[in-house]
Amino acid sequence: MAKRKVNLSIHYLGVSPVALVSCIDKQGKPNIITIGAIGFACPKPPILGMAITPRRYSHHLIKESGEFVVNIPSADQVNLARYCGSTSGRDADKFKGAKLTPEPSSRLKTPLIKECPINIECKVRNIVHLGSHDYFFGEIIAVHVEEGIMDKEGNIDPKKLNPLIAFWPGKSEELYWSLGEGAIR
Repeated sequence: MAKRKVNLSIHYLGVSPVALVSCIDKQGKPNIITIGAIGFACPKPPILGMAITPRRYSHHLIKESGEFVVNIPSADQVNLARYCGSTSGRDADKFKGAKLTPEPSSRLKTPLIKECPINIECKVRNIVHLGSHDYFFGEIIAVHVEEGIMDKEGNIDPKKLNPLIAFWPGKSEELYWSLGEGAIR
């Protein structure tokens, strides 16, 4: 198969899970940021990482509080991801605007999003400045999974979850995809 050299870009990696990351300010007011650059970094201790540009309001909140909750939406929640990714928490209460429920976390001050089928509580372990973005490494300290997306053995069934993923190389209207179903428009 023929290949050609293209401009250097991480966008050629293709896909990444979409997460609605909740965080809090000094007064305990919650916020949500949509993240499309997230992944697991280490199994022991369990650590995940995510890239956030310092221009984002949530960057400062997470850096200051030292904690965040990764909330994994399903594909039918694409409009929540769009709203939380296009509205600034500086100007709006995203929980109210998206009609989401902040539910207390088990080990953090930051709330989880009740409507998301998976919630992962994290404490910031390290922040690495990489250029346009900082990479936040968060140690996973608690995980909550909706029973309806689990199989009989207690594992997450990806078909039942039907996670929302980001697909970068496409046109902007094709940014969000689901597993095996193509673009969500």
